[in-house]
Amino acid sequence: MHLGLIGYGNIARTLIGMVVRENVPLSGATVLCRPGAADETRTRLAEDFPGRGVVVSETQALIARRPDLVVECAGHDGVRQHATAVLKAGIEAIIVSTGSLADQSLHDAVMQAARAGSTRFILPAGAIGGIDILSALQMSGIEAVTYTARKPPLAWKDTPAAALHDLDSLATETVLFSGNAREAATQYSKNANVAATLALAGLGFENTNVRLIADPAVRSNVHEYSVRASAADFTMRIEGKPSPDNPKTSVATVYSVAREIFNRCREQAI
Repeated sequence: MHLGLIGYGNIARTLIGMVVRENVPLSGATVLCRPGAADETRTRLAEDFPGRGVVVSETQALIARRPDLVVECAGHDGVRQHATAVLKAGIEAIIVSTGSLADQSLHDAVMQAARAGSTRFILPAGAIGGIDILSALQMSGIEAVTYTARKPPLAWKDTPAAALHDLDSLATETVLFSGNAREAATQYSKNANVAATLALAGLGFENTNVRLIADPAVRSNVHEYSVRASAADFTMRIEGKPSPDNPKTSVATVYSVAREIFNRCREQAI
């Protein structure tokens, strides 16, 4: 399988490391990066995936390489700039930055592009679990979905919270945001992909309740949500270990994406 990657930051590099470690049968990898980052990306890719990686700086160059699967791991801008063109070209894509789809116009454009290209896009579970039962419960009628993200204060740096609180010296649990999933994914774009994933699987962005908390007492990224539905009520709690290179991201997110890649390779081998 030929793998395409949009972005080559923490998530993408960790993915390639897993591919190498698990001996996943990739024929090659094409990485799409910003033009100014091409040389640095080539150096990193050569270290991580020697002899089998190509770096490009334009969407059409990625498409021309005809990867079997493209993984977006470049944030909301990566989805806006590249996802629709990839899908229209008939290339299947994994969208890691699910929070980008809180933008209704982008959500609609991605859906239309997938239809136009007769392909699909996949939203991985990421740092959370239980998405299968949450989605299934839609048919029974879901009454409420409430999600709480609790992370160490420094995981909220470079977010709106940094302008409101001294995160370096925060001594007590502090609620940074309380509202719906669309507001959370829009205001906290680097921290609310889970909120968006739950919204898309369940009650939608407006009807999914979200709280974002900075807590100096925790060392993990704690994701907890509860669901009330006609067929079942349940609560899910996951303490995700933060990525060493980016504390905003739980390491489990990378494993979730890797699972999708591994499954695709197995399908091709059958």
